[in-house]
Amino acid sequence: MNPYLIAKIAQISSALEVSGYPKPGNVHRTRDFHDMVFEDFIISGIVIGDTIREAATHASEINNSISFKEANLGKFILQSVKETDKWVANNTNLGIIMLLTPIAMSAAISSNINELRENIHKIILNSSVIDTVAFYEAIALADAGGMGDQEEFSVTNEEATKELIENNLSIFDVLNISSSWDSLAMELTTKLPTTFDIGYPIFSKIKNEYSINLATVITFLTILSQIPDTLISRKYGDEKAKEVSILAMEVLNSLDLDNDIDKFNKKLSEFDDYLFENKLNPGTTADLTASSIMVSYLVDYL
Repeated sequence: MNPYLIAKIAQISSALEVSGYPKPGNVHRTRDFHDMVFEDFIISGIVIGDTIREAATHASEINNSISFKEANLGKFILQSVKETDKWVANNTNLGIIMLLTPIAMSAAISSNINELRENIHKIILNSSVIDTVAFYEAIALADAGGMGDQEEFSVTNEEATKELIENNLSIFDVLNISSSWDSLAMELTTKLPTTFDIGYPIFSKIKNEYSINLATVITFLTILSQIPDTLISRKYGDEKAKEVSILAMEVLNSLDLDNDIDKFNKKLSEFDDYLFENKLNPGTTADLTASSIMVSYLVDYL
């Protein structure tokens, strides 16, 4: 697939994710937080476009090489984070960058959805320790709460780079360590099951039958109802994250697409207010929604 088209789809996916209204507990088109606003996310989605295109172009050029070890995944993740940092003061999109970058690189060398999924995994699995060092720099620059803060190979450890090199760890290796407490890490080390098996199918179905906004919101709620958000878990504990997932399921159960959806809209708005007022931010779910949207649009062209 053409790298320019891939970059456009990545930008569109980022913009649609944050525009989903009302996407409970997150910044959206009528909800700002005190430290980040809707426009921050729109800007973030736009400014990564050039790097995504460059990453996809590079991937297409190494497609015939012996391995994926020349993909430079870490370099492109860091480059996108640096570009975002020039425009926005907060970490608005590290998770999205982590997901969309390997998806974009895979799209450049894949001809169908099965190849897309397999090549994403190969790119992450075959990343080098040089990629991992760049990846850790990206996490540190984004100041991502909770990611890489465990004792083993902690990003906050001054000896982290030395330890990564001595152990020759790939991005897959360090994400695999984090996968027990971070669903984004789990996603990236297990062939993106949430994106491909849950998010992409529901987004495509609702988008084609109803509207993009409804598709975005329902995709978000569906993921949240099935996968407790680990950003909430890290801040408030696993039980609170599970409670939020149960509430998301209750909102979904009120949806009747064939009749009046006023009841659903009312419950959705109340859920958004509850999460906002209690500072419960399902940020990981938002990232997985963006990757689901991207895969949906890529599949339209593959």
